[in-house]
Amino acid sequence: MEVVRTVVLPCAPARAWELLTDWEGQASWMRDADRVTVVSPAREGVGVRLAVRTRLFGIPAFIEPMEVTAWEPPRRLVVLHGGPLAGEGTWSLEPVTAGTRFTWTERVRLRVPVLGVVAAWCYRPVLGWLMGRGQRDLLARVRR
Repeated sequence: MEVVRTVVLPCAPARAWELLTDWEGQASWMRDADRVTVVSPAREGVGVRLAVRTRLFGIPAFIEPMEVTAWEPPRRLVVLHGGPLAGEGTWSLEPVTAGTRFTWTERVRLRVPVLGVVAAWCYRPVLGWLMGRGQRDLLARVRR
């Protein structure tokens, strides 16, 4: 399944990159992240490992391991999901007249045997809502 959401942030790509890679700060704008912790020695570059305490229905439910697999500041970041979601998330930044176009793409599947396709189909609108809401919260943060 693929879900894509885009928003224009009123800042330069370098500033958007700084906000996106403020790992611990992600919990302030990502609706399903309760806490993000860097668990690797490095905080930048390919190989950064994260432990994301994820909420289900607003309640911290599990810790999802993630790893950065592409790091191209200030244009592109890719993380590999290691929890109930398998696949990758990509953040792309493109300079535009009004600031930076931030495109968030999730190409994932649920690790649910047999029912994974049905579960993913049901989860797709929820994931889209979470991503869109997160981008709106990030936009509000940039405007402050």
